[in-house]
Amino acid sequence: MIFNAALLAIGLAPLLATAQLSGSVGPTTSYTTKASNKICNVLNYGGVADKKTDIGPAITSAWSACKSGGVVYIPSGDYALGSWVTLTGGKSTAIRLDGTIYRTGTGGGNMIFIEHTSDFELFSSTSKGAVQGFGYEFHKKGSLSGPRILRLYEVTDFSVHDLALVDSPSFHFSMDTCENGEVYNMAIRGGNSGGLDGIDVWSTNIWVHDVEVTNKDECVTVKSPAKNILVENIYCNWSGGCAMGSLSSDVDISDVVYRNIYTWSSNQMYMIKSNGGSGSVSNLVLENFIGHGNAYSLDIDQQWSSMSTVDGDGVQLNNITIKNWKGTEANGAQRGPIKVNCAADAPCTDVTIEDFAMWTESGSYQKEICNNAYGSGACLKSGSGGSYSTTVTVKTAPTGYSAATMAADLKTAFGTVSSIPIPTIPTSFYPGATPISALAGAAKTTSTCSCGN
Repeated sequence: MIFNAALLAIGLAPLLATAQLSGSVGPTTSYTTKASNKICNVLNYGGVADKKTDIGPAITSAWSACKSGGVVYIPSGDYALGSWVTLTGGKSTAIRLDGTIYRTGTGGGNMIFIEHTSDFELFSSTSKGAVQGFGYEFHKKGSLSGPRILRLYEVTDFSVHDLALVDSPSFHFSMDTCENGEVYNMAIRGGNSGGLDGIDVWSTNIWVHDVEVTNKDECVTVKSPAKNILVENIYCNWSGGCAMGSLSSDVDISDVVYRNIYTWSSNQMYMIKSNGGSGSVSNLVLENFIGHGNAYSLDIDQQWSSMSTVDGDGVQLNNITIKNWKGTEANGAQRGPIKVNCAADAPCTDVTIEDFAMWTESGSYQKEICNNAYGSGACLKSGSGGSYSTTVTVKTAPTGYSAATMAADLKTAFGTVSSIPIPTIPTSFYPGATPISALAGAAKTTSTCSCGN
């Protein structure tokens, strides 16, 4: 088969993107080294690209043969997945998914579950690999009890890239207790319903960039515990929007940056959500956000009514910086662009709002709400303690609120009663920004090899 010379660069040296991360991310061994050691083609382990033969046993067998140094290879073609795969104990390994996997099983849990694995890569060399979850088959019956598409647990030094995850019955992609990971060049497309999160991460030293999410729940969300998380060049295209939480007891989140986030027709541009609870969130930066047509913009809500109250005075939020936000919200009188509603017994401190210019698409005024939040900018109060509540009505559009849109902004949502098409991975995820890494499928082929055929 064709061997892409660009694969030489995939997973070569771990990459340190910015000082925000605590160290290198990504696999520590190159794809080329892994492939030269061993390639386990699923077609040689019972896999059939006929869209009806369960590929689960073939993936499991290929993993067993290559998990200690090699590549599980799923060639282009259409495959059925009727039994979920749990792949554990990998070291210096990769899964190259160039085909499309279609869910045919009906169980819960995780369709693809990677655990206790290090120096790992899951990717498509063509940028056309995909998993189609057919979640609508559950959702049209009012059920969200189906499986996640992809979950990583205790995986270190890894990357996931150049894949599409489509119409998951439940969450699309979760990273649980992982470390030193990079996720990029992905398209996640889900139904217009809550409970269909795009990417959830509670891990350490993770870089998520150049990802598009369509759904009606979390776009890219950080949960507790998490530390040293960088999220950038994200396209929330008719989504729930990015968020942190829901935050509960003993929260431990620090050193998180979101930047270059574009949000279109979503629930919010960014939300921190809790109701009671304990612990802390510190050192959070939310910068370079563009939004259009969203219900909420900045929404910090420590009395979030959609969450049952948790014992405790509240999660302490400290050293939060919001800067360079532009665009428009749907209705600024109904849901203003700034809401910082902190707990009276755990007020937010050292909050900074600067270079924030947003305006309403409906009506002639908008409101800013700040409760028990201390710092500078907008309706915040100086100081560090005590309770207060203030609402500011803004009747004049701020200077410089106009912001670019994206050509691929969806005109309508994908529903929950019919199949969602597999998208092409975008080549742009934020206005004017070039993806940090070119799509794997964009590179030219220069040589050939047998690659396990």
